[in-house]
Amino acid sequence: MCPVESLKALIEQVISDRTLITATLSQLRSKGEVAYSKVVIKPVELKGKLHYQFAYYIGPKVEHRNIPAEEAAEEMTLLLRDTFRQGLICTIEADYQVLISKKYKVSILTKSPTKKETPDLAHNRRKRYVLEDGKPVPFLVELGIMNSEGKVLARKYDKFRQINRFLEMVEDVLADLPTGRPLTIVDFGCGKSYLTFALYHYLKVREKRELNIVGLDLKVDVIAHCSELAAKLGYDQLRFLVGDIAKYDELEQVDMVVTLHACDTATDAALEKAVRWGASVILSVPCCQHELFAQVENEVLNPLLSHGILKERFSALATDAIRAKLLDLLGYRSQLLEFIDLEHTPKNILIRAVRSAGGDNAAKWREYTAFRDFLGAKPYLERACADLLPTEA
Repeated sequence: MCPVESLKALIEQVISDRTLITATLSQLRSKGEVAYSKVVIKPVELKGKLHYQFAYYIGPKVEHRNIPAEEAAEEMTLLLRDTFRQGLICTIEADYQVLISKKYKVSILTKSPTKKETPDLAHNRRKRYVLEDGKPVPFLVELGIMNSEGKVLARKYDKFRQINRFLEMVEDVLADLPTGRPLTIVDFGCGKSYLTFALYHYLKVREKRELNIVGLDLKVDVIAHCSELAAKLGYDQLRFLVGDIAKYDELEQVDMVVTLHACDTATDAALEKAVRWGASVILSVPCCQHELFAQVENEVLNPLLSHGILKERFSALATDAIRAKLLDLLGYRSQLLEFIDLEHTPKNILIRAVRSAGGDNAAKWREYTAFRDFLGAKPYLERACADLLPTEA
């Protein structure tokens, strides 16, 4: 049997025998051909059937494909044959190091004959959350997401995942928040305040930080309910107020600003407040975005802009790109992240901005103005922060 056929037979054997624990394919044969740098493969059980999860590493991101067991061997063989030069295949009975030369000479080395335990497929699929299913969290119980035993209710699992995703993003920027003093945080448009309570629980209860959190919303009944719940939970460093984002002027300095699903330019009003406060961290999930939709005009883009649904989506994405670039110009390092799965809501982009030392603002300004002028945009945030932005072209 030739070496390539031996490799194919090995892969088919570990797949059919269900002995594969994990496989890592690396060392690209040609760096320009594919976007990903490595692929990690492991067995998972989906709806009672065995699949293999292929994790494709693309820069800082990872894309996943769950492939049925009967197709996985072929996919893995093709990746090793055509794309990668090295593979580590870990099975219950042994580990195999696969090396493929430039001339397709295949070497298969048995690294460890030590027998291992059968992989726990359910465990492989279980995501580690900041807040865990099965451990009671008082505010989640009160908000009807968990029962008294800590079990997440099936109909609330999407909200549970959303809360954990938000806390993961907060966890990532924890080191960027000031230390040695109480943190001041404002949540604009807090609504029912699932995430406000989550933020308080994470920072105050888990991280033992002293806080002053203010939740602001226009709905009187919602604010009254949130205030009652905060008192019931003993969250004495959390206040809820009725008020408008643009008119709120109670504080002189704020360390973190959160604004989720504020409509249209209300998001920009919150971002302006955050910048003028010198907030260390900004977390913003914009909602409906009408301003640019009414402004954008460009003959080159007419094939796109002539369709209302495409124009709406394009305007939303372009608006967030404008906001991120303006925040970069205003002294922040911004990222656009997926907040929750697109299947649950189209408003799934979160702008995370962390205060930084800045950089070449002249170059950033030229890049920004070229993009703005190409679209014919007159952004609210630029007008609101005109005195803080560079003036050179």
